[in-house]
Amino acid sequence: MSSRTLGFVRAPSSRAARALALASALAALGLSSPAFAAGPSGPVSGWQKGGEPSWVSMYEYVPAKLAANAPLLVLVHYCGGNAQGVFGEAQGGGIIDAAEKYGFPIVLPQTSQNCWDIATKASLTHGGGGDSGAIVNMVKYALTKHGANPDRVYVTGTSSGAMMTQGLLAVYPDVFKGGSEFAGVPAGCWAVNDPAGQWSGPCAGGMVTHTGAEWGQMVKDMYPGYSGFRPRVQLWHGEADSIISYTNQTEAIKQWTNVLALPATPTSTTTVAIGGKQYKREQWQDSCGSTVLDAWTQSQGPHGTDANLNAQYTIPFLALDQAGAVDPQVAKCMSGAGGSGGSGAGGGSPSGGSGTAGSAPSGDSGSSSGGVGAGGSAPGTGGSAAGTDPGMMAASGSGIGVSGSSSFAGTSTGNDGSDAPSAAVPSHPGMSCALGRSKSSNAAACAGLLAVGLLFGRRRRTGRRSSR
Repeated sequence: MSSRTLGFVRAPSSRAARALALASALAALGLSSPAFAAGPSGPVSGWQKGGEPSWVSMYEYVPAKLAANAPLLVLVHYCGGNAQGVFGEAQGGGIIDAAEKYGFPIVLPQTSQNCWDIATKASLTHGGGGDSGAIVNMVKYALTKHGANPDRVYVTGTSSGAMMTQGLLAVYPDVFKGGSEFAGVPAGCWAVNDPAGQWSGPCAGGMVTHTGAEWGQMVKDMYPGYSGFRPRVQLWHGEADSIISYTNQTEAIKQWTNVLALPATPTSTTTVAIGGKQYKREQWQDSCGSTVLDAWTQSQGPHGTDANLNAQYTIPFLALDQAGAVDPQVAKCMSGAGGSGGSGAGGGSPSGGSGTAGSAPSGDSGSSSGGVGAGGSAPGTGGSAAGTDPGMMAASGSGIGVSGSSSFAGTSTGNDGSDAPSAAVPSHPGMSCALGRSKSSNAAACAGLLAVGLLFGRRRRTGRRSSR
């Protein structure tokens, strides 16, 4: 497969449409016409922790003025591509101008192999290393280097980079809050007939299909025991894609509706015109009113769609146009909490405080719920009532309700997952705000989580000021 094909190089007849789409996107975001920006810098040194694949390197793009506590975007290239190539795509779609406007840095991983490995066991296992583990190590390095916000990390990519995007969201829900992919495949699909991590004919051809429960179990098996927050997902695909079958879009929808505990029927279905092309847009919202699955299908569209890396819809979905220490989806859910739970003690105790009922805004009834332990060697469990969950961000990942004082207390991590089908992902009380369950049943726990998150953010900013 040529790099031109997988890099979404268009025929001359489509250039006018893409230019029109870009102009529309920039106008909607309040951005000026794209000026020439220097390409990504790199390769960057110092990010490796040891054991990363020798063919993976790190590049980055840092805007002229970084926002305080800025979010971070990971941008992953296509087969046969590189950091410079996908940077050009992102520049054409308006994402680089958005980085300048909103002040967020971009990490651009690069592989010297043809495609990204989103198929081998190392890259499909949380903590297994591989290409995916290397990317997460780049994220950790960039967060420290640029003082960016570990609670607001996002990922996007095209073709092979889109496959990696879905894989990273599946294996690293403790790292990423959301992702937007263009012409990818469900997490775990590429492992079929592809032990070397280069090309899976069955998956690319749309021959790998499963039930939503089977796809969901694959994601669960990628990070065994994880029961916390799951990132939101935006999917783009052309209906007439001749390289990565459109079947992968419908299979991905089945996977993520299961993982996010969403119904099969979308909350809304609309038709949107972008650059003279028609797109079907299907959106699923959680119980707090946030869109957590956003699927776009271009009518008879090509590989990657003509709205490739489109800033008009990608930037708002990932909330990269918004400031704040807490991801807006998480904050929105927590703002409707009915009561507040206690905060767990530090040290080695995994126990959280017991919560108390509270009065709720927006008509929600307060409920007794446990809080979340913070600062210890294990996430705090809830109190005696509804708060029996380790928190929306359990385990040792970044953000709210995590163990230890470090935002990344855990080991380096992996990617996709096995292809073994199994039962549906069970419901979990601590995921109610993010995954569309009843707000009233865990309203108090949400407020407790928000309090802990704001406390962490305050401490991080205070520490940064004192070190200057």
